[in-house]
Parts: sequence; C-alpha cells; structure tokens
Amino acid sequence: MIRLLLADDQPIFREGLASLLDLETDLKVVGQANNGIEAIASAAELQPDIILMDVRMPICDGVEATRQIHRRFPWMKILILTTFDENEYVRESLRGGALGYILKSSSSIDIAKAIRSLARGYSQLGPTIAPKVFAQLNASPAIETNQHDRLLSDRELTILKLLGQGKNNREIAIELHLSLGTIKNYITQILSKLELNNRTQAALWAREHLFSA
Repeated sequence: MIRLLLADDQPIFREGLASLLDLETDLKVVGQANNGIEAIASAAELQPDIILMDVRMPICDGVEATRQIHRRFPWMKILILTTFDENEYVRESLRGGALGYILKSSSSIDIAKAIRSLARGYSQLGPTIAPKVFAQLNASPAIETNQHDRLLSDRELTILKLLGQGKNNREIAIELHLSLGTIKNYITQILSKLELNNRTQAALWAREHLFSA
C-alpha cells in the first residue's frame, strides 16, 4: 500500500482527488494539507510514502515545503502538482528534492500511474514542461560546467548519461553488465561529487551539460 499526503490550498480539488485516489486498491490518502506549513507538519506526523505537493499555496509555498521536507525526511518522495505556466516553480522544486511533477489537469488514472512510477523509483518528468526545465536549469553553483571531466571517471560519466536518458538502476546495470549494488554505489559517488541531492537532479544536470552538443 502506497501512503499519500495531498497538499493543495483548493479544498474542492484536493478532496476530489483524494476520493478518486482512494478508489485505487494500492493507494491510500492518509492526510491532507492546506498549505506548506501544514504539509511539513503532516509529513512529520504521518510519514507518508509520497507527497503530492501543489506549488502555489499561501503561508508557505510548495517549493519551500519541498525543501524542508526533503531535508528532514529524504526518503519521502515528492510529486509536484503544477500547471502549464509554472516552469520556475517546477525547476526550483526539483532542485529542492522533488522527484517529478504531474499536471493538475491530468486524469486521476494518470496521476495514479505517476504515483506508482515514483514508488518504483522512476522520475516523473513528462514531455510538456521538461524541455523548458532542462533548457533553463543552471549549473550547480559549486560545480562549473567544464569541470565534470575532471571530477567524474569515464564510467561515472557513462552512468550519468544513462540517468539523463531516464533509465533506472536496473536498466543501467543490465546495459553495462554490472550488479545493481555497483550501480547504486556509482550513483552515490556521482551525487556526492556534483553536490546534488538525488537522481532526478543528476538526470537534469546530465541533460543540461552532457546532451547539449
């Protein structure tokens, strides 16, 4: 059972989505929040597996709530709820630790699929906003673009490129004929060297710096 927390300041949308998701046999909405402050408190109390986080909320927006939750509970997976015109919010949320986004206009079936995808370890970066996010994403402040050849080994660069292509750990392990544990160790090293928080940020970094030629 995947335990969900919904954070959105529009009660009609939030409660309607909660009712629809609760119809899924493998999903359970364990809590709802009206703003970022409530989302942070509910995350601490309820310990959900996945948080659906609206980005535009009063008192504390979803970007700041994402940052704080990811810092305190890095194992919780955050899926951003967004609209077409919120690329800046999406980008900052991904930098803050979110693992993907879903359009608020999506059907409950598609949202449920996105939740399951996140639960299995996949990033949720769809085709509508992702190209703009990739195009606008700046280099990490601590790492200049032209330094990655010195920081990363050839094997790490190869794995980073595969992450940028959207492959998960198992797919990378099969392609490179390495064990799953070895791939996980490599990804940990890559995140450390590039001072990134998670594999989604690594994938974004790869798309920005390794696929631009």
